[in-house]
Amino acid sequence: MRGARKRISCPEKDIAALQKKPVPPRPVSTDFVEIAPAAAVAVAQHGWRAKCLQRLVRLDLPVPRTVALPAGTVRALAAGQAVDAAGILARTGALVSVRPSPVNPEWGGPGSVLNVGMNAARHAEIRKTHGAAAADALYLRFVHSYATHVARLDPDAFALDPEPGALGHALTLYQEETDEPFPQDPARQLAEVLRSMARAWEGTSARLLRQAKGAPPDAALGLLVQEMAFGIGPGLSGSGTIQFVDGVTGSPRITGRFRGQAQGRAASVETLYLTRDPRGASLEEAAPQIFAELVAHGAACRARLREEMQIEFVVESGKLRVIDALKVTRSARAGVRIAVSLAQDGVISREDAILRVEPRALSELLHYQVDPRAPRERIGRGIAASPGAATGRIVFTAAAAQAAAARDEPCILVRRETGPEDIRGMHAAHGVLTERGGITSHAAVIARGLGLPCIVGASGIVLDQRERTLRAEDGRLLREGDTITIDGSNGEVLLGAAEMLAPALDDGFRTLLRWADNVRDIGVRANADTPDDARTARLFEAEGIGLCRTEHMFFDEDRLTVMREMIFADTSRDRRIALERLLPMQRADFLALFDIMAGQPVCIRLFDPPLHEFLPHDREGMRELAEALDRPLSEVTRRVEALSEFNPMLGMRGVRLGITMPEIYDMQARAIFEATVEAGRRGAPVVPEIMIPLVSASREVELVKTRIDAVAGAVRTEQKAQFAYRLGVMVETPRAALRAGEIAQHAAFLSFGTNDLTQMAYGLSRDDAGRFMGSYVMQQVYAEDPFHVLDVEGVGELLLIGAGRGREGRPDVTLSVCGEHGGNPESIAFCRAAGFDYVSCSPFRVPVARLAAAHFALLDRPTS
Repeated sequence: MRGARKRISCPEKDIAALQKKPVPPRPVSTDFVEIAPAAAVAVAQHGWRAKCLQRLVRLDLPVPRTVALPAGTVRALAAGQAVDAAGILARTGALVSVRPSPVNPEWGGPGSVLNVGMNAARHAEIRKTHGAAAADALYLRFVHSYATHVARLDPDAFALDPEPGALGHALTLYQEETDEPFPQDPARQLAEVLRSMARAWEGTSARLLRQAKGAPPDAALGLLVQEMAFGIGPGLSGSGTIQFVDGVTGSPRITGRFRGQAQGRAASVETLYLTRDPRGASLEEAAPQIFAELVAHGAACRARLREEMQIEFVVESGKLRVIDALKVTRSARAGVRIAVSLAQDGVISREDAILRVEPRALSELLHYQVDPRAPRERIGRGIAASPGAATGRIVFTAAAAQAAAARDEPCILVRRETGPEDIRGMHAAHGVLTERGGITSHAAVIARGLGLPCIVGASGIVLDQRERTLRAEDGRLLREGDTITIDGSNGEVLLGAAEMLAPALDDGFRTLLRWADNVRDIGVRANADTPDDARTARLFEAEGIGLCRTEHMFFDEDRLTVMREMIFADTSRDRRIALERLLPMQRADFLALFDIMAGQPVCIRLFDPPLHEFLPHDREGMRELAEALDRPLSEVTRRVEALSEFNPMLGMRGVRLGITMPEIYDMQARAIFEATVEAGRRGAPVVPEIMIPLVSASREVELVKTRIDAVAGAVRTEQKAQFAYRLGVMVETPRAALRAGEIAQHAAFLSFGTNDLTQMAYGLSRDDAGRFMGSYVMQQVYAEDPFHVLDVEGVGELLLIGAGRGREGRPDVTLSVCGEHGGNPESIAFCRAAGFDYVSCSPFRVPVARLAAAHFALLDRPTS
């Protein structure tokens, strides 16, 4: 670009002198179709916009004449061939707009170009009919677009400047920059615009951008050439958009704007509201007939196109033209309300309504969300691990979170990574942010279970636990007590308190899920560890509890000390004495779950984690423990060191702990059975399911089953009551999957714990994999993070082997998945196809699982 030039004034009589008429190009392709009710227009060839316009024409909407170029012609244009531009203009008129029409509107496309065909002669005609200002504005807009998109000149030099002489300056500048006058032949103009848009679609940047949105590498583009509707002229003229539902809430509401004396979305000094509004003039008041026509067109689109549409329109001297229509952009909550409303009005079927709502979108309805219309100041980014948004003051320890909760002060718990000792702080916090971790790290799994917004792996922030500070990505230093907002739906950390949208668990949400339940054919349970979790599971209509992790019940302050006494016990007798103090607490826990679930199945996993998780790891904590146990600090230190393991997740945990320290499982079994008897006496009989974790050999199941049966017999005798229970196995090791036939002979159910099974199949730590998993997925080592989406080729094969062999060993065995994959739609599809009986997931993922299961059932129905 040359240096800036002094703006010149060019009299009207000199404009034509700056231009010469070139020789038109030789046409090559005549492959185009005029959009008419019976025309052969196909989405695959001509794109979504072409098909939509044909539907508007069939509805007798006032759509300007339009010609559609198919994808083959567009590819030929990009390769350098010409098109019969003169033939197209003969169908549409001399002044046209050109718009992209990809197969999928989400793929984007090159920008529309308006006023193609403007030249000196046309400019002179419009000056006579519409005035100099209108003619100059139309011509200048086209010169700007042509110079920018076709000649590839600096757009800043061709700004849409309304000053007198701006048009002449733009024409002069174009000639100086290109060494030729601005083209005057409309056919040449159209041909060059079409070729430019075709080449822009094939450009590398455009390809990468649309592929990131899910488009295939060979995604097709159609182009539309439409008779120009100006929106500029005498009388009421302008352009606007109108829609009949709120895009955020989905409630009926007319929204949009009308810009007087303006094209497209150009700025206008005369902007009208659509409906009567105390803030200013409205189109409804200024032109009631046109407004009524728009309302009628909207109703026709809803009824005949079976969708809520946004209509783009132009008014020329009081005459309405409909330029385009597209599906209303909507939030997840609006999407649910719109789909249900259309079905209730008989516009679409209930099945269609179910399929129109993406299952994952339901997560947004269950939690507070950052209002998409509000400004946001991002200071960090991580992995969106648990949906929803929360605002609170920064705290760096679980104790600080609990103190904030006691003051009724919302807080965000910020940790390098969380562990079992942080669970009480997570319960107290409104959200969790960690510097490390992946989608199935401790923080992510627990937060999803609690329904807490959570971001993990925010490696761009730097924590200083000692100084109690957080350094943001841009270098700003935040201290404990400063306010931040975390958006667990997209992984953004925001400064200050963002504007929020409340959860939307309304009638539309419940109606849609009720319809989904009527068609799905796989069960959905919830993972619930506490009464609060169970109540949430009931709220979201889970069909029982598929996994209750009992170890989470031991971290309350009054229980943790007793638990530590049991760990430090030297003999089996001493362990039993300590566990007897925990027995009534456990019994109360299970009775509460049984009462809340009201007869629905409750699957209780026996104690699983290694014992060191219940012990302090710093000197101050060990000193406090020594005082509590009345033991020397040196003895406490030695015992803590003795219990530490090189790889605790593969060490003394699960069934191994239950066999070597059977008193723990004895106590839990007794608590379960005594709670079962009490629940039955209250009128809510239950058949508890007891699950043995981390099994890898059938002999392990035999040993535990023998002791549990003995405890059951003792409780029946003591309580003089009869009850039944089901004993099953959590399949978490590859060997358990391979030997499932033997194991199933001693188990009523096999529940596949895909979290640990994925860790062991891959040899990966789910807490550490987040450090490199992004790079692995980017380089296509793995198609997806296997802790997020079930690896059907590896881990999935283990599930198929385990399921097949388990049913061979025991045909009536119940099969389920209770890992985090249980709430993932792709994983649900796999489990359903494999014949599993149910999936179990975090309570807040239950609605997603219910809707996803319905999707797959409907999509799997044979077509008539």
